[in-house]
Amino acid sequence: MSIRTTTRAVLGARLRSASGLLGGFAATSAAHLGSILSGAPVPQNATKPALMPLLAAHSVAAAREAGREAPKLLAPALLLSTGGDVLLQLKNDPAFLAGMGSFAAAHVCYVTMFVQRGALTDRRRALVVAAAYATAWVVLVGRLWPDLGDLQVPVAGYSLLLTSTAVTSAGLGWRTGLGGALFLLSDTLIATKLAKWRELPGHQFWIMATYVLAQYLLASGILAHEERCEQEGGPERAGGLPQRDALQPA
Repeated sequence: MSIRTTTRAVLGARLRSASGLLGGFAATSAAHLGSILSGAPVPQNATKPALMPLLAAHSVAAAREAGREAPKLLAPALLLSTGGDVLLQLKNDPAFLAGMGSFAAAHVCYVTMFVQRGALTDRRRALVVAAAYATAWVVLVGRLWPDLGDLQVPVAGYSLLLTSTAVTSAGLGWRTGLGGALFLLSDTLIATKLAKWRELPGHQFWIMATYVLAQYLLASGILAHEERCEQEGGPERAGGLPQRDALQPA
C-alpha cells in the first residue's frame, strides 16, 4: 500500500470518527453564522442543510465508539429538522407550513425519546417545570396572537409541541434542559419576526446561534444520559426499558 493511499485511509477514518464529524459540524456552524453576519446568502443556503446531518452522524458515531447504539429517535429528530431547515429557506407560505410540520415531527421524536428515558419520573419536578413553561406559552401566544394573521393556529399548535420538548428535556439533566430552553428561544425569535415585531440587532444570527446550540445540547445531552444510566444501572436502564428488552436497540 502506498503512502498516499495510507494517508487517505487514515484521513478518511478520522473524518468519519465522532471527533472528526463534530469538527465538521462546528466548522459548518461557524461558516453558516459567519455568512449571516457578512450578509452572504449563498454560503448561508449552502451550509444550513448540512448542519443537522453532520450532528446526526456525529451522534451515531459517538455512541458506536462508546459501544452503544444511539437512541433510535435521535437521528430522525435531527433529519426531520433538516427537512424543516431546507423548507424554510424557500420563503413561501406552503413551504413554511411544511417546514413547521417537519419540525413538529422532530419534536414528537424528541418528546417520545425523553419520556421513554424517564423524563417525567420525578412528577413533582415535572409539574413545576410544566407549569412554568405553560405560563410562558400562554403569555407569549397571547401577545403574538393578534399579529400572526393566518398563522395563528399553526403557530399555536406547533409551539405546544415545542414547549413539550422544553418540558421533557428538563427531566434528563441540565444539558438537555438547556437545549430545550434554547430551542424555545430560537423559535420564539422566529415567531416575533412572523408577527413583524421590532427585531433585535442581528436577529437572524441569534435565531440560528441558539438553534444550533440547542440541537447540539439535546443530542449530546441524551448521549450523556445514556452513558450515565449505563454506568449506574446497566444497559437496560439507558433506554428506560425492562431488562427483557435490553437487547433491542435504544
